[in-house]
Amino acid sequence: MTTIVRSFLALMLLVLVGGCASSSNQIANAQTTELLYVCNQGAATVSVIDSRTLEIVKTIDLQEMGYTANAKPHHIAVLEDGTWFLSLIGDNKILKFNRDDEVVAEIEYEVPGMLILNPEKDQILVGRSMSAVNPPRRIGFIDPTAATVEEVETFYPRPHALNIHPSGNTAYSASLAQNSLGAFSTEDGEMELYNSDGKPLVFVQFVVSPDGKTLVGTSQGRSQLIFFDVTDEDNPVMTDSIMVKGAPWHPLFSADGKYIYFGNKMGNAVTVVDAVSKTIVKEIQGEGISEPHGSSLSPDGKRLFISNNNLKGGYTPQAGGDATKVGTVVVIDTESLEIEKVIEVGANTTGLSPIVKLP
Repeated sequence: MTTIVRSFLALMLLVLVGGCASSSNQIANAQTTELLYVCNQGAATVSVIDSRTLEIVKTIDLQEMGYTANAKPHHIAVLEDGTWFLSLIGDNKILKFNRDDEVVAEIEYEVPGMLILNPEKDQILVGRSMSAVNPPRRIGFIDPTAATVEEVETFYPRPHALNIHPSGNTAYSASLAQNSLGAFSTEDGEMELYNSDGKPLVFVQFVVSPDGKTLVGTSQGRSQLIFFDVTDEDNPVMTDSIMVKGAPWHPLFSADGKYIYFGNKMGNAVTVVDAVSKTIVKEIQGEGISEPHGSSLSPDGKRLFISNNNLKGGYTPQAGGDATKVGTVVVIDTESLEIEKVIEVGANTTGLSPIVKLP
C-alpha cells in the first residue's frame, strides 16, 4: 500500500509539475499576440493571421454581422489596446471593433479608403477610396475613443495617398486626379498646398522614414518611387525619383530606415529599394505574388507580408477552382528576400493592418 501511495503521489507530483509547466507556457505564449488583419474586399471578410505561426486563426464574416455582400472592407488601423478600425467602401462606414472582434461603433463616411494611426496622438486619419470617381474633397480625423470624425477640406479632387509624420504633427495627402499634395496640421487641420507640373503623378500611398526626414510616395502615373525632403515637415520638397515596375502600391520603410518595400501591382513583383543609394536591391517574383497591394512588417522586421488581389487569376489555388476568388498573403524573409509562405485568403485581398504586439 505504501509503495502504491508513494507511486501515486509521485505520479500526481509529476502531473502537477508538468501541468504547471504547461500552463506557464500557455500563459507565456498568451501574454502577447502578433496578429495581422487582412481585408478581403471581394469576399466581405477579414482574415486574421498569427504572424508568428503564419496560420489563419479566424475569419470575420461581415455579412453575418449584418453588412452587405458589397461591403468592400479596404483598410485597417490597430490601436495598442487591440481595438481596431475597418473601412468599408461599399457600405460607406468605418467600423470600430473591440479586441474580441465585436463591432462596438459605426462611423458614417462616404467611400472611406486608407486608415492611418497617428503615432503620437489619439487620432486616426482617413482618406477616400481610389475606386470613387468623385468623392468629397475632404479627409477625416477620427477620435478613436469617441468614434467620431471631423472632416477638413483638401480643395483638390480624389484625396487618396495618406500618411502621418512620426512627430504626429503633420499629415500628408495627395490627389489622384491632379499633381497636388497637402500637408495638414493634425491639431487644427490647417493645410499647406503644393502643386507640381508634368505627367500625372497619381500617388497611391506615402510613407515617412523612421527619422522623419524623408517622405516617399508611390506614383502609379509615372511608375516611380518619388522622394521628398521633409526635414521641415510642413514643407515637402521633391528631391529625387527612381523608375520601378508598373503601379507601385503601398510602401514601407524597414525599422532602421535602410530599405523601402512595396508591391508592383501591374508588374506582379515586390520591390526592395536601398533608401540611401536609391537603387533597386531586388525585384521579387514568384508564386502567390499576383497584383500585390498591401504591405506589413512583423514587429522584429524579419518578415514582410504582401497582400495580393489576384483578380486576374495569376495565382492558382491549391484546391483549384476559380482562381479569381482566392487572394493571397505572401510572406517574404527580409534577410534572404525569398518567399517563405503563401497564405490563401478571400477574394481581392487589399489592405493589411500594421502588426503590433498586444498584451
